Amino acid sequence: MLNIFNPAKIPIFSKTHLRFLVRFQTKPISSSSVPTHQHITHLILEQKSASQALETFRWASKLPKFTHSQSTYRALIHKLCIFRRFDCVKEVLDEMPTSVGSPPDETIFVTIIRDLGRAKMTREAIKVLDLVSRFKKDPSLKICNSILDVLVKEDIDLARAFYRKKMMACGIQGDDYTFGILMKGLCLTNRISDGFKLLQLMKSRGITPNTVIYNTLIHALCRHGKVGIGRGRSLMNEIVEPNEVTFNVLISAYCKEGDMIQALVLLEKSFDLGFVLDVITITKVMEILCNEGRVMEAVEVLEIVEERGGSVDAVAYNTLIKGFCNLGKANLGLRFLKEMERKGCLPNVNTYNELISGLCESKKFDSALELLNEMRRDGVSPNFLTYDTLVRGLCSGGKTGDGLKILNQMEESRGGSGGQISPYNSVIYGLYKENQSEEAFEFLTKMGSFFPRAVDRSRRILGFCEEGCVWEAKRVYDEMTKEGGLPSALVYASLIRGLCQEGEIREAFELMNEMVGHGYFPVSSTFNALISEFCRQGKVESASKLMEEMVGRGCFPDTGSFSPLIDTFCRKGDLQRALRLLLQMVEKGIIPDYCTWNSLLLCLSQEIKWSESRNVLLVNNLLSSIL
Repeated sequence: MLNIFNPAKIPIFSKTHLRFLVRFQTKPISSSSVPTHQHITHLILEQKSASQALETFRWASKLPKFTHSQSTYRALIHKLCIFRRFDCVKEVLDEMPTSVGSPPDETIFVTIIRDLGRAKMTREAIKVLDLVSRFKKDPSLKICNSILDVLVKEDIDLARAFYRKKMMACGIQGDDYTFGILMKGLCLTNRISDGFKLLQLMKSRGITPNTVIYNTLIHALCRHGKVGIGRGRSLMNEIVEPNEVTFNVLISAYCKEGDMIQALVLLEKSFDLGFVLDVITITKVMEILCNEGRVMEAVEVLEIVEERGGSVDAVAYNTLIKGFCNLGKANLGLRFLKEMERKGCLPNVNTYNELISGLCESKKFDSALELLNEMRRDGVSPNFLTYDTLVRGLCSGGKTGDGLKILNQMEESRGGSGGQISPYNSVIYGLYKENQSEEAFEFLTKMGSFFPRAVDRSRRILGFCEEGCVWEAKRVYDEMTKEGGLPSALVYASLIRGLCQEGEIREAFELMNEMVGHGYFPVSSTFNALISEFCRQGKVESASKLMEEMVGRGCFPDTGSFSPLIDTFCRKGDLQRALRLLLQMVEKGIIPDYCTWNSLLLCLSQEIKWSESRNVLLVNNLLSSIL
């Protein structure tokens, strides 16, 4: 027996061994009470160090009628390798022919190889072949494949050299698993052409590549966009029996490229062959359909998968719900919430967030608030996105008071703001939309306890704009955004107005686009500043288009919107367009102010024979209508 440690220094029984003996030696030793190799193997594997594993192994060897086996030696060698006691492994192997009566078997060498791989001692794995030869044995295919698998993970060229110089030199040609390992290594290093050469080599030797090898190469091809996917699709035709993985790889690739038609064609083919694809692939197909507005087709895909026993998770249902909400059909989304619950698929916080967002977009605020209460009743805790979505929706929809209540709930449940400023900016936006600038400024000031830096900069910007120092305000704004700060609607509106007063219409227009990009649509007073400046610069067509966009977005123009345009048309002598605008103004119930009438009358007085035309009658009719 190998004397690796000093037996005198090791206690006869540890606590673990005593527990073991209690189990096996509470009655006289008989053939039935001898511990099995499985029990000793388990005991060795439980030890917390290499020395304890050795101690347990030697202790077991002294038990009456117990003899070690290949399995107990394998357990000991595995523990030695885990603790990197590779110096002891060779000695343990050498004692096996005497102790067990046979040399180490194939599984022991495979264990050593894999443990060397885990220890990142890749090149040492090759030397295991020398260990095998010490026992007058030829390396088996399984041992060589194990070494090859370890080598591939570090260096594909090293693995290929091992195959040529070691395996083939020993007369080992390899099998499907061998070539599968090599194909994996080539594809992981993006050596697609070498992968095709390997495929041809297999065929030339009369080996039919299995589905796994084809799938590996197809997966690598699909990483190269449309061209690669096309080659992968062609390669699929060579497979004798394509499987679910084949379809999963190709369909996912088509979805990534946005090729919905090809994805659906392959999906239909997979259904015809009786395959049930994994939920990730199915969800990708549903997502691409929902993005195209074809939500009912996504529902059909889901139903087919469920009918065939496929698994569908909350992510798949969430995709459907989001699709319905994007179409403005949040009520249908609510129906699928009940459907998924009925089928035992529990909704998560993302499910509720998608529905709350959809309901807010559809202005169904009462339903959104009820859903918040429902999710709490169902034991799903709202996260920051839940509160943020609700506050933004309510404040954008003219219910700033309700938005403030939800904000307060968020602070109570999360113990403060959580460092997220967006819901607070939503409240400011709501007050801005309701033309409550003073209240918005007061709320901004109160935010100082949570966001002192952001509030300080916002107040400086507003102050500079008020003093007419717009470029100083813009400088602070640039600093703020450069550091990732999110300005409020109040800041944007003040800067746009200030830039317009300076005649910097392009800068103001770009800033308005940024404002809209952050979800803050300007109110009429902000639009009016731009319209007035366009008109002052004689760019009346740009002013007209801006007002059309303003109306198209649901923002109602007022006197300040129409007056600059009417005045500009009058100064240009375009009475007809001025009168058309006046008519639109009156139809909307907006009473023209003194300046508007003055511009029109001045323009009329300059018309030849204006008193003989019907213009006077038109003006009289307008006056009567207004009165």
